[in-house]
Amino acid sequence: MTYPYPASSIQVTAREQDMNVPPSIDHVTAPSDSEVLHWLTNDTRDERFLDNIFAELCLRLQRAGIPAKRATLHVMILHPQWLGSRIMWADGMREAELRRVDYDIRERSEFVGSPANEINDGAAEVRENLERDPALGRKHAVYDEMRAKGLTDYVAWPLYHTLGKRHLVTFATDKRGGFDDAHIDCLLKLLPVLALVSEIRLKNRLARTLLETYVGSHAGELVLAGATRRGSGTTVHAAIMICDLRDFTAISDNWPRDDVIDLLNDYFDAMSEPIARHGGEILKFIGDGLLAIFPLSNPSACANLLHAVTKARRAMVALNQRNGETGRAPLNYGIGVHVGDVMYGNIGSRTRLDFTVIGPAVNMAARLETLTKQLGRTVLLSRAFADFVKSDFDLERVGEYPVRGFNDPIELFAYHG
Repeated sequence: MTYPYPASSIQVTAREQDMNVPPSIDHVTAPSDSEVLHWLTNDTRDERFLDNIFAELCLRLQRAGIPAKRATLHVMILHPQWLGSRIMWADGMREAELRRVDYDIRERSEFVGSPANEINDGAAEVRENLERDPALGRKHAVYDEMRAKGLTDYVAWPLYHTLGKRHLVTFATDKRGGFDDAHIDCLLKLLPVLALVSEIRLKNRLARTLLETYVGSHAGELVLAGATRRGSGTTVHAAIMICDLRDFTAISDNWPRDDVIDLLNDYFDAMSEPIARHGGEILKFIGDGLLAIFPLSNPSACANLLHAVTKARRAMVALNQRNGETGRAPLNYGIGVHVGDVMYGNIGSRTRLDFTVIGPAVNMAARLETLTKQLGRTVLLSRAFADFVKSDFDLERVGEYPVRGFNDPIELFAYHG
């Protein structure tokens, strides 16, 4: 196995080369850094968070005689809102600072011409002597900031993960004359192990992020805990909310594609954020609709659902005002709410599963959402749900109506909050 770091930083025996195995700890350690490398390799397995590992690494480097005063770790992640994260540690900090990085960072002055920019463009190392005349060095605000803090030397390297993924790690010191060759060699020895340790944490975080993004936080936790067998599941007593956008077919037929996507994203933001804030879980988006549950294990679940509906309706009013200013027609929608037992678990084919809820209670919520169009109401609640909240909320009794798929008429209430 070869590593994309300077050959002098790792000693590999001929036998290891023949066997194509990673170099052993005995061959990469030196008296000053052996304990750090041993700790990084063997004693971090129980630490879940990469920022904690990085902060502890920097403290151990100091104790090993490496005069690090500032260090950063920049990692790319797959997240719907952020390009990545920057972990920053400075002398005196017991915990590292974690900062999210937006997708538009590459167009900003803080990135253009920065060490991260150079590494991203393929540089194998960026080294800057901060003691020399600034006019003779690289020009970027990050170097001026480090000089102002008394730092004398700075080095940045790519951190290589599998399949060509490149991240970034940097170290700086205030030692007069900067890092010496022995310090650089010691830091380089750590990079392959730091790459492995960081990749494991990033992959773990990626799995969690993808599950949270596509199936929801609670379902994601269940899947990570091993609930992946087809047909496995549990019965949950929950309030069910189904929301659907009106006239979406006409909108999608007549509006430009990008406008339709922006409209849907704005609509789902308006609906989804109040649901999450009030303890609900969105299980899926279905075209222009969504399905959410509020488990009744929380005694306030039904009240929380209506609070979420109130906030969502206000958000939709604000969205329609903004759309009106750009000449777009207002968006109309319907919400059906019921309560009952649902089967919550894995359903699907042998190779493709959906973690969702099914059952008559879900069907009822869907039928109520459909009835909002017929009855001209935005939010319809079943009597079963209304019994949980009618003493605390102003509900309008609409009457009893037949519901497709159910034998008896259902007493309905409207909510105008």
